[in-house]
Amino acid sequence: MAKKELVRCGWCLKDDIYKHYHDTVWGHPERDDRKLFAKLCLDGAQAGLSWYTILIRTEGYAKAFDDWDVEKIARYTPKKIEKLLLDPGIIRNRQKVESVVKNAKAYQKIMEGGKGSFRDFLWKHVDHKTLVNHWTEMKQLPARTPISDAMSKDLQKVGFSFVGSTIVYAFMQACGMVDDHLVSCWRRR
Repeated sequence: MAKKELVRCGWCLKDDIYKHYHDTVWGHPERDDRKLFAKLCLDGAQAGLSWYTILIRTEGYAKAFDDWDVEKIARYTPKKIEKLLLDPGIIRNRQKVESVVKNAKAYQKIMEGGKGSFRDFLWKHVDHKTLVNHWTEMKQLPARTPISDAMSKDLQKVGFSFVGSTIVYAFMQACGMVDDHLVSCWRRR
């Protein structure tokens, strides 16, 4: 008897790496500060590229950026940045590499500024609960929303870069702040 294939959102059908990401990460509520920081930086690195290009490099990014240790990243020197620009495990774009360092410093501002946790800084935009959409077709999914616009502005205000509204909306989807699984998808809440 043939194994029945699960019904998934259409964007993830390219291969098993995409399917695994869809099934185990995308849309699952993430509340760990370090993981949220990593995902935001990875979404920024994706700008102008396919998500798949970043997805296959997530381990390379974790290795290159000290397993997303914000304290270490914030202290990176120009010499360290030059070394990162030679690392084939990441996207070797100077602006994107420098943005991770800039973002680490902005993250520290949030943590030191009495604003609570990074999780609270982000999740407050959705009242700390997942917004569930009811899309039936991929073409219905927005690229940005008023909420992603507001989160983008808040992130930029404290010094983050590569956090435009479209990037932020993709981040919100990945972190489960919005559930954009199609209503036919098996991962639907």
